[in-house]
Amino acid sequence: MDATLASALHDHAIGDALDELTRSAAWARRSIVGVMGGHAAPRGSLEFAEAARLGRLLALDGHSVATGGGPGAMEAANLGAYLSSASDGDVQGALATLAAVPGFRPSVSAWARAAADVVERHPDGTPSLGIPTWFYGHEPPNYFATHIAKYFANAIREAILLELCHGGIVFLPGAAGTVQEIFQDACENYYGAREKVAPMVLVGRRHWEQEYPAWPMLRSLAAGRAMADYIHLVDTVDEAVEVLKER
Repeated sequence: MDATLASALHDHAIGDALDELTRSAAWARRSIVGVMGGHAAPRGSLEFAEAARLGRLLALDGHSVATGGGPGAMEAANLGAYLSSASDGDVQGALATLAAVPGFRPSVSAWARAAADVVERHPDGTPSLGIPTWFYGHEPPNYFATHIAKYFANAIREAILLELCHGGIVFLPGAAGTVQEIFQDACENYYGAREKVAPMVLVGRRHWEQEYPAWPMLRSLAAGRAMADYIHLVDTVDEAVEVLKER
């Protein structure tokens, strides 16, 4: 009972702090766009670089970036947002530094130190948000989310992350977790009033039409609903950013 009460109080306090952050002047004037994607994308991979590019483009376009706060595509998107004011050369240098330690196994410390090296070279990065969960306790929060709201309850964490992203969500290629987030977001848009519907942009036609065919189901759900105008399937992160510009 003590542990249950303590975790509930913790999550309540995190929620209060997150409300204060998102209502502050600096955050309230920027739309929050979520980036969802696989946690398995290793540093040094094309998937990681593209997620970083997405985060950077979104921040440069005036959005605040929010992710699940973990490794993989989440870390990359927070990295891209963090270095949005840096030069292209600095971003490539950061990616090269991180590539030397592709993942948090076998050493979380080495993984974190590589990220800390990047932050030390660029101490004034653009703020972004990470909302991880103790439910995935084996996955460390990434170093590039300047604000971390870590919840014990994964269900609460997922619901709050989706709720905050009023500017829309970009879904990069992923597996079970990302598919769950797509349809949790779709459910809210399906039943929500038109003014509450937020864009959903799936990146990777082959992935979302053939490997994990979420797109056909999403399109069927959206038919005849207000959300039909807010779902998009694209091939590149550049196209995803352009879609959000048009919204």
